[in-house]
Amino acid sequence: QVQVVESGGGLVHSGGSLRLSCAASGRFSSIYAMAWYRQAPGEQRELVARVTNSGTTNYADSVKGRLTISRDNAKNTVALQMNSLKPEDTAVYYCNVDIFGSVGGYWGQGTQVSVSS
Repeated sequence: QVQVVESGGGLVHSGGSLRLSCAASGRFSSIYAMAWYRQAPGEQRELVARVTNSGTTNYADSVKGRLTISRDNAKNTVALQMNSLKPEDTAVYYCNVDIFGSVGGYWGQGTQVSVSS
């Protein structure tokens, strides 16, 4: 079984910063990709940023230049540094861990990020 745990959410003012962390543990072969998704009230869950085991990253257009994803392959952790936050970044942020051989990956419980104007 794979456990995925996020931390680091909170409430900040517009223009502020937050850092989210995610750790995967349990029994698994190896991780292909780790990603952050978010879901705002009444909206569909969307991809924010993703990093593969080779270091390839991709970002949603709305966060490019403000959010940075980083990964520690040895520790099975991924972080999301969020700068210049905007009210529209308010959402529950979920970590997804894509294990080789799995379908859909494994999800954390989510962490709330709220940005006030």
